[in-house]
Amino acid sequence: MRRKPVSILVLRKLPVWIFMIVLSVCALLPFYMMVVMGTHYSEDLYTGVKLFFGKYFVQNFQTVMRQNFLLYYWNSILVAVCNTVGGLMVSALAGYAFAKFDFKGKAALFAMVVATLAIPQQLGLIGFVLEMRWLKLNNTLFPLIVSGMANAFGVFWMRQYIGGSVPDEIIESGRVDGCKEFGIFFRLVLPIIRPALITIFLLFFLWSWNSYMTPLVMISKEELYTIPLSIALISSEYRTDYAARILALSMGTIPILILFSFGSKYLIKGLVAGSVKG
Repeated sequence: MRRKPVSILVLRKLPVWIFMIVLSVCALLPFYMMVVMGTHYSEDLYTGVKLFFGKYFVQNFQTVMRQNFLLYYWNSILVAVCNTVGGLMVSALAGYAFAKFDFKGKAALFAMVVATLAIPQQLGLIGFVLEMRWLKLNNTLFPLIVSGMANAFGVFWMRQYIGGSVPDEIIESGRVDGCKEFGIFFRLVLPIIRPALITIFLLFFLWSWNSYMTPLVMISKEELYTIPLSIALISSEYRTDYAARILALSMGTIPILILFSFGSKYLIKGLVAGSVKG
């Protein structure tokens, strides 16, 4: 069988490459323009679209740093990491229980968990604020950390993934060898569901990092602000410095870019596997 010339194969793949290049440019252009706008003088942003870097990066960066931006950065990292790790463990354990254990009321309880996905988060915000105020935990970072730990989507996703990826024989073999239930989960189940764990970790971190409504109603102390709240504080003397705010937004996307650059392979793998199994 004769092999097709390389030139023919290249020509056949050329439309796909062109399409992917155009798609990549469309996806990256808004972020590029955000970075570029953060290097210009604020008033110059109204004179037209900026496609090249300006000369006011240092001044805008100094404006951002004068607003305790590193403190707000640390608050966001602390909240996002704690929220994500806690939510990941709750989702994995609950999903494992729903997928591999039989108990009374299991179907009704899981249906209730799934039904909460249709309820907007804002509807439960008032009750959550009253609860945290009764516990005297308002104006702390604790409500921001626990607000997303019980995530119905995470429970549903992990239940679907574990149900289709973890064989019952592995769990039974662990029990026969005398391993406790938590030992089976941490030693046998977790290594198998690693792609799903990384997928949920990335999604939870993104949602917590970008959260605005919950910090807005729970936090009034400026030193506890997260990055979404702190953007409004960034300004120069006698004017609102939009270029500095845009630069702060660019700096705020750095952790997200780092996480998704290293975990994109597992994110796609986990999304694909979780959507066809269960």
